[in-house]
Amino acid sequence: MSGHSKWSTIKRAKEGKDAKRSNLFTKLSKNIAVAARDGADPEMNFKLRMAIDKARSLSMPKDNIERAIKKGSGDDDSARIESYLYEGYGPGGVALIVEILTDNKNRSVSNLKHILTKHGGNLGGDGSVQWMFATKGQISLDKASLNDDEEMQIIEAGAEDIDTSDEKIKVITALDNLEAVKNKLQESSFEVESSEMIYLAKEKVVPTKEEQLLNLMNSLDDDDDVNNIYTNAEI
Repeated sequence: MSGHSKWSTIKRAKEGKDAKRSNLFTKLSKNIAVAARDGADPEMNFKLRMAIDKARSLSMPKDNIERAIKKGSGDDDSARIESYLYEGYGPGGVALIVEILTDNKNRSVSNLKHILTKHGGNLGGDGSVQWMFATKGQISLDKASLNDDEEMQIIEAGAEDIDTSDEKIKVITALDNLEAVKNKLQESSFEVESSEMIYLAKEKVVPTKEEQLLNLMNSLDDDDDVNNIYTNAEI
């Protein structure tokens, strides 16, 4: 099990603020639109089902979800949203992977470089840090703690790890086992809020400039085009 995370606490607090909600819904809409390219039926498209689950867990209105599906599936004439992955370094040399969802790559890259430079980081080349991470599945449960029996049920369902660093329990799985573990947990009466693919650091490092790194993470998260941020820093 992993321990308390300052960044998880800060991010959850931000997600709950009304002032940030339009920014949050923009990100969720882009995530749904990209997923819907593989099919507009969530029953047949697991990636779309994951995106919708995440949106619902953050109280995104049904109308917003339906508009995002139409946009991604081609029933909307607005600009196409594309997904890009960028690698770089934060203050003190910690590794960063930033997922961008945008209809304007040049604008997004320019903003990303500006934010990194402002907070003591820099953009790296392809493959510069991704080797430090493994692709995993992550399932968020609507629970803040577990008893011994519940922990054993999760392990028996196929979990590789249980993350208790946030206010909600997160179950880490092999990526190709994500849907199977999710289904088993639901069959065992666990309330699943969302499931998604993540980049998980193979080894964590203690940041030498924690406050500066948290400021960088906040600024990246405030950018409408930044969908996810992953780091090997223990924050």
